[in-house]
Amino acid sequence: MLEIQERFDTAGYEHIISAAGENNAHITEALDGGKAIGFIAYAYEAERTIVYDYDDGGDLMLCDGLVRSVMFKSVLKGIETMVFELPDEEKYANLRKLKFLAEGTNICENLDGFMNSCQSCGKNK
Repeated sequence: MLEIQERFDTAGYEHIISAAGENNAHITEALDGGKAIGFIAYAYEAERTIVYDYDDGGDLMLCDGLVRSVMFKSVLKGIETMVFELPDEEKYANLRKLKFLAEGTNICENLDGFMNSCQSCGKNK
């Protein structure tokens, strides 16, 4: 069964944590049977959440779940902007396919509106 859970240590993610610099980076992992199959690394600031990296193992739906989990937590903190500062330009393609980002930008704004617009998605066939 797939679970998405925040880690409370950063063992194995030191290279990503160093990219965050002074920010208090967080790691959320996608687990299948207790084994990590993906992750997203991010930090909260007063007005924005910065995503430093993610790994979805090539699974577009896993990418969607990882990003939405961080979006949801950001909205709960009153944060409305998510900035992607990814080390690999190719990773932006999936974010654009999923409509998290518009072409030519690395910023997703109005997170609360984005999350609420999806409430009726299951009703749309």
